[in-house]
Amino acid sequence: MNAVWLALKGLAAGLAIAIPVGPVNVLVASRALDRGRRAGFISGVGAAAADTTYGSVAAFSITFIIQFLMKEEFWIRVVGGILLVGIGVIYFSKPPQPISGQKTGSDHSDLVSTLLLTLTNPTTVLSFLAVLAGLGLGGEGPGWRTMLVVGGIFCGSMLWWMILTETVHRLRDRFDERAVCWMNRIAGLAIGAFGVLTFLLGLSNRP
Repeated sequence: MNAVWLALKGLAAGLAIAIPVGPVNVLVASRALDRGRRAGFISGVGAAAADTTYGSVAAFSITFIIQFLMKEEFWIRVVGGILLVGIGVIYFSKPPQPISGQKTGSDHSDLVSTLLLTLTNPTTVLSFLAVLAGLGLGGEGPGWRTMLVVGGIFCGSMLWWMILTETVHRLRDRFDERAVCWMNRIAGLAIGAFGVLTFLLGLSNRP
């Protein structure tokens, strides 16, 4: 199979997993609106890294890791749900601030937070298995072939976060301090709701 075609299929898989609205999408958009393009972009890198990690596990069909993730789904979801609720509370209670575009957080925390939050959904690896199979990329193959697919997954995921960040950044000037405050509250409620749902899903899978 042509190398470029393989990479494009991986890119499609990365886009398919990243685009659906979820807590990380809300978080990245909120950071881009509140703190500018850089904060949104760095947050997107963390999410793309997590997507690529799960995509690699699925692409290489690393069975023992898949089984471990499914076995420990309860704890992963419970911890992830608590983290999401905590972040939601922080955003909901955030006081109004001028839209200055100045960076008020650290790149490290932006990246790590979205990395960990994306990793708290272990079923993502199953989604990748389904998407890759649908694209005709299931089954074993040479290592170089799989690496092209994994590289495409990262590029596809990163492409989405760049589009989202740039779109929100370009709309920032239309929001005043009061609007940003309400957006933070909406983001906080959404992230918190996702956290509660994640926590409940974890309890439903309690061993």
